Amino acid sequence: MSAMRQFHLFNASMTGAGRRDDAIYRALWEAIVEHKLPPGARLPEDALASAFKISRTGIRRVLQRLALERLVTLVPNRGAQISHPSPTEAHDVFDARRMLESSAMISVVERHTAKDLVRLRQLTEAERQALTQRRRSEAIRLSGQFHTGLVALTGNESLLDFISQLVSRSSLIIAVYGDSRHTGCTCSHDELLALVESRDPVAASQWMSAHLEEIVSGLDFTQDTVAEPDFERLFAAS
Repeated sequence: MSAMRQFHLFNASMTGAGRRDDAIYRALWEAIVEHKLPPGARLPEDALASAFKISRTGIRRVLQRLALERLVTLVPNRGAQISHPSPTEAHDVFDARRMLESSAMISVVERHTAKDLVRLRQLTEAERQALTQRRRSEAIRLSGQFHTGLVALTGNESLLDFISQLVSRSSLIIAVYGDSRHTGCTCSHDELLALVESRDPVAASQWMSAHLEEIVSGLDFTQDTVAEPDFERLFAAS
């Protein structure tokens, strides 16, 4: 498998309908991450279909995709709504990531190539630029791609699939509880890449563990109530 193939964030589709689905998926994902769609907000299929000028069947496909990534919750007889991760769930998700990703660093250090590091450094630079330009949803997406890109270097597809889902859930958690000025941590991913390049698995593992712990410690588990979204206005240009 290609080391950078399976990202849950913005996977590409080959068909025309799939490309339209991807565009709607991305628009909804960004709206969720930017907190334009607040946790718990209902996602009526008819309102979304009208806003995106697409059939309810098409909207349903996108909502099911978001539900698989735990960004949306499908409630029987009530439809879809934005998932509302609890503080306990947030800690559980990052604990799981810390255990898995810190352990994965051993394999990453052993298996990476110089070309892999170039690609990952390009992601860190793009993330840095997105933060500078206050494009927070883009920065969160790029941070997620960096982490899944690292795990992809292990060559373990099952691990990558699981981490990808956890990273996607983390994106919602950071969007809901995090600081709007960054993606959850003031440290630089370049620091980790330097440790990987130096072939130091212990230091790389420790850095990853501390990195994810810092993200959790920076979360604020208090929220303000947000008004019901206007889908027509929100997705007028989509």
